[in-house]
Amino acid sequence: MQTGAVVTAEATIDRRKKAFRRWVPYGLLTIGLVLSVATAKLITPARPQQIAIAIGVGAALALQLWWGDRTERGPSRHSHAYFVVRYLLGFALTAVNPFFSFFAVAGYFDTEELIAGRRRRRVALFACSIPVAGAQTAGIPVTAGMRWIVFVVLLAANNVMLTLVTHFAEQEEQRSRERAATILELQQAHDENAALQAQLLVQAREAGIADERRRLAAEIHDTIAQGLTGIIAQLQAITGERATTQEYLDRATDLARYSLGEARRSVQNLAPAGLSNDGLPDVIQRTVDQWADRTGVAAQFTRTGTAQHLHGEVSGTLLRITQEALANVSKHASATRVGVTLSFMDDEVTLDIRDDGKGFDPMTLPARTGTGGFGLDGMRARAERIAGSLTIEAEPGLGTAVSARVPLVLYER
Repeated sequence: MQTGAVVTAEATIDRRKKAFRRWVPYGLLTIGLVLSVATAKLITPARPQQIAIAIGVGAALALQLWWGDRTERGPSRHSHAYFVVRYLLGFALTAVNPFFSFFAVAGYFDTEELIAGRRRRRVALFACSIPVAGAQTAGIPVTAGMRWIVFVVLLAANNVMLTLVTHFAEQEEQRSRERAATILELQQAHDENAALQAQLLVQAREAGIADERRRLAAEIHDTIAQGLTGIIAQLQAITGERATTQEYLDRATDLARYSLGEARRSVQNLAPAGLSNDGLPDVIQRTVDQWADRTGVAAQFTRTGTAQHLHGEVSGTLLRITQEALANVSKHASATRVGVTLSFMDDEVTLDIRDDGKGFDPMTLPARTGTGGFGLDGMRARAERIAGSLTIEAEPGLGTAVSARVPLVLYER
């Protein structure tokens, strides 16, 4: 149940209690009047009692109307005066006819609302029990001396029951207050959670923006920057003695066109070039062949397992890792052979790039600078972005092995 509904239910119950406490004296007075009239013929002399009853009932009704028209509620001087006058009228009517003890019982229901202070309430309840015990004693055929003993016993019994009922009522009231406090705490917690959720949404949005910026930075590095680096290398080689100028210019032109295509796709946030129409194994095969042709390093691609049509993000990540790893080999490894293996397994895909170059000590890698690339950190970040992992095994003089493991997530048409 929502907090607002709980508060509405509590307010409805409170209104019903107030209505009951206002109208119950009328009902009890009516019961006493009907029973007294029905038994008036059995009492002698009846005439004086009827007059006393008429006067008492009229005064009681006037008192009830006076109090019912007042807007003030809760313990006050007026409520104390009302309670005392009503008690005296109920006591007098009970003395005339015991059936009017019903009217005297009204004090049991609204003492808490009318009387301030716990001790005063107990005194008021005790006073209300006196005419009730007197009415109970009046119906017992005993001698005058024994009547007082019976009255005291009944008075004590009534007060014992009143004490128990009051105790249970106080416990219920305490539980009600605790429930109200709990509801308030829940409301406050709900408000705090709403504010926290809004804050988390803002933080998640900011983190998503930052992650997208890092992704685009890595995308540009792995495509445009590498392509431009290759163009520069080809243009610098024009001055060499072993190849014709036209060959290097053709390669530089191809790299420039490829980098332009990648730049457009990066801006449009599409998959890497080639993946739109070809499967990942074919694209990696072509990438390895083109890299080997540019660098003159022997490179071989191997596929194991049954090829699957992977999700675009998975395919793009593995392709970018391949490109970055090959770029690192050409720039740092001085290798003569490179092997690239793409393995399709039951629930994951692995990509291994191994070379026989000079290797390095992974523990002594220099920090990335503004002039360098994303390198190993960028490849690892790419793998982790799709719940994968990347490990590097390297040793000086024994080459390097880069292994990426990512979940097998298929393309959904």
